[in-house]
Amino acid sequence: MAGGVEQDSPGSAGLVVRHGCAQLDAARLVGGDVVAGEIEVELLAAMLVGPRRGPVLLDLTEAECDIPAGEHGVLVLQMGDLPAQQRRPELRQRADVGAVEGDHLQRRSVHAAQCSYAHAVPDRTNATSTTAGILRPEELAVHADVQRVACAEQLSPWVENHWCLRWELPPGATYVSSTLPHPACNLSVEHGAPRPGVGMDRVVVTGVVTRRFDVTLTERGWVLGVKFRPGGLAALCPIDARDLADEVVPAVQLLPADVCEAMRSIRVGSAPVEAAAAADEALLDLVPDEPNPAYSTVLTLIADMLEDRAIVRVAQLEERHGIGRRQVQRLFARYVGVGPKWVLSRYRMHDVVTALDEGYRGSLTELAAQYGWYDQAHFNRDFIGQVGVTPSEYRTRARRLDG
Repeated sequence: MAGGVEQDSPGSAGLVVRHGCAQLDAARLVGGDVVAGEIEVELLAAMLVGPRRGPVLLDLTEAECDIPAGEHGVLVLQMGDLPAQQRRPELRQRADVGAVEGDHLQRRSVHAAQCSYAHAVPDRTNATSTTAGILRPEELAVHADVQRVACAEQLSPWVENHWCLRWELPPGATYVSSTLPHPACNLSVEHGAPRPGVGMDRVVVTGVVTRRFDVTLTERGWVLGVKFRPGGLAALCPIDARDLADEVVPAVQLLPADVCEAMRSIRVGSAPVEAAAAADEALLDLVPDEPNPAYSTVLTLIADMLEDRAIVRVAQLEERHGIGRRQVQRLFARYVGVGPKWVLSRYRMHDVVTALDEGYRGSLTELAAQYGWYDQAHFNRDFIGQVGVTPSEYRTRARRLDG
């Protein structure tokens, strides 16, 4: 099945999908804004209606594009600028809409960005993670500097970003940095007083951490980390992510020796952008020749969890995507290292903690209900289990820091 997308009339928000030789009025623009280079289009044609699936990527750099049969959901168009020599005249006016958030339907010619894995791995210039997770981020900022850097485009289907942590404390001073980690593995090169699990070899892989992650910072130190997308490391290496949960292992046990040596050679104290570029160079040889459909499914499920906070139960995810519970459990265990229920709970807790850190003043009962907890005792138990203190105690400390 093949198709293409173009505007049905100049200046119109409506889009049409070509299906073989027949033109179907099969799509409409959900929002008139282009946010972070994306346009969302809802498929409406009866011929395409079926069980609701996840986002479908239509690669506009091709004259004809595959649309899976029976799809009904959201069509994500990745927009960007192509070099002049790569532009195709027939595509020149196919997504003539505003280029930035709030620039409603202003005319501007754009072209779709190229994506090597467009038809098998959802384009991942969008996030499968958030910047949440640092507990009391304003307090950390007093003691250390954290910067995030985008990875090379070729690595973006597997790598979320790079991060660099730098600190220099007065003699004898310490600070305990606490985070609620994401469902992701990290590759890092670490300099400074070693944390538990890090030995002589400072290039390590840390699996998904299922508890609060505390690190004591002393004296001075510098860490460069590669944060993989959920399942990204397991898609690049022949490993089972569940075996890495709550583990720190020398990277050389999992990755080729030349990759580890390249990471070791990154200059301590390098600017984050420079260090990230060196890490990209080290990892490029890991990019597979063929995409991985199972990993693609994991990313789609994760993205849906993040984008739709109405999903509070795994059963909702299974029903929406037409995937059985056992298959979902197997995919998450193999690639992510934890179950989907844990991931949903962690994302909701990230939302709660972020709200408290940003000065939420309402009742904690309302806050719990807003993010899917309808039993205050259950909410308190989950909060204590993940954060280590009660919600009230956490908010009191956040207010004291603000004051």
